[in-house]
Amino acid sequence: MSELAIVRDGGMLIRDGKIEKVGPSDEIEKQAGDAQVVDAKGRVVLPGFVDAHTHLVFAGNRLDDFERRARGETYERIAAAGGGIWSTVEKTRAASDVDLFEQAKKHAQWFLKCGTTTVEAKSGYGLTVNDELEILRTIQRVTQETPLECVPTFLGAHAIPREHQTPEYVDLIVNEMLPRVAEDKLAEFCDVFCERGYFDLEQSRKVLTAAKKLGLKLRMHADQLTNSGAAKLAAELGATTADHLEKTGERGIAAMKSANVQPVLLPGSVYALGSTFYPRAREMMEAGLAVVLATDFNPGSAPTPSMPMVLSLACTQMKMSSGETITASTINAAHSLGRGDKIGSLEAGKLANFAIFDCEDYRELAYWFGFSQTHSVYVRGERV
Repeated sequence: MSELAIVRDGGMLIRDGKIEKVGPSDEIEKQAGDAQVVDAKGRVVLPGFVDAHTHLVFAGNRLDDFERRARGETYERIAAAGGGIWSTVEKTRAASDVDLFEQAKKHAQWFLKCGTTTVEAKSGYGLTVNDELEILRTIQRVTQETPLECVPTFLGAHAIPREHQTPEYVDLIVNEMLPRVAEDKLAEFCDVFCERGYFDLEQSRKVLTAAKKLGLKLRMHADQLTNSGAAKLAAELGATTADHLEKTGERGIAAMKSANVQPVLLPGSVYALGSTFYPRAREMMEAGLAVVLATDFNPGSAPTPSMPMVLSLACTQMKMSSGETITASTINAAHSLGRGDKIGSLEAGKLANFAIFDCEDYRELAYWFGFSQTHSVYVRGERV
């Protein structure tokens, strides 16, 4: 993961939105003919970041939660008092489809400004059949009407709505929500928040098994607040990813390795929640796992679209090298979304999704933090 195959003084020839050739600039220039020339002037050119865990579509914010955490209240206590996920559900349900899309479009611009060109985007702030479908349709619109590509994930099992008991709501997900999502082809993945007070192992198994039968690939919010065995369940079910993993131990890591489950690590949420309990990234990489880094962008526990900030946290708090963080946020992330053959690296035949950063060395992206070093961003060869 630390070997980046850097092409120094390199260039790319781009045609019809795809990379045709990559090599030394002088060789590319000879083959360019009358092509438009973009001179990066010694800056770093990287694949566009691939953010493999976001909650892109929601209404409002959670400033009150932020203030309460600053006063020392825990995530669980805030949720029990009516904050947390439920407060965003109420705001999202109340928003019109126009307002919901406009806020999502603004979020998409934030990602692009940070050098991100593809995101995984989850539902989960509706928790009714119609509201969940509306969020997934909004995600589709973001892909269609902005340069940001979104990979949609159904997360109906994000929290228990107040109007339902847990078993009743799990049945609603399995019998009504999932069939509609699959029938309308609104999502590629199904996710579940497997955690104490949300969905236990058996409820998570029921939802994910039903999703798999309908042709959806699986992801999981696993072992974030407690080591519940969710990482092992992800392995048992053949999930593509297990995400968070702050409390995952040796057995969970071994189980993920045995089933080729990719760990998606979210240091931004650990930071924003005021915790110091980061995932065991080094042990996962030493076990041979293809680690992914993502923002977990959401209004409560990770209000940031900045992948460079996540890289900085991964280096300083999880002791990943700069090269490892680049791999984890580009090609590894692309493979976790089933797009490793199209994006995530600058190779012939792939989409020309890339960012130019105002620095001379890729390590500066994690070294300097708290401001944007993005010079320009290109999607399918077009500056956005």
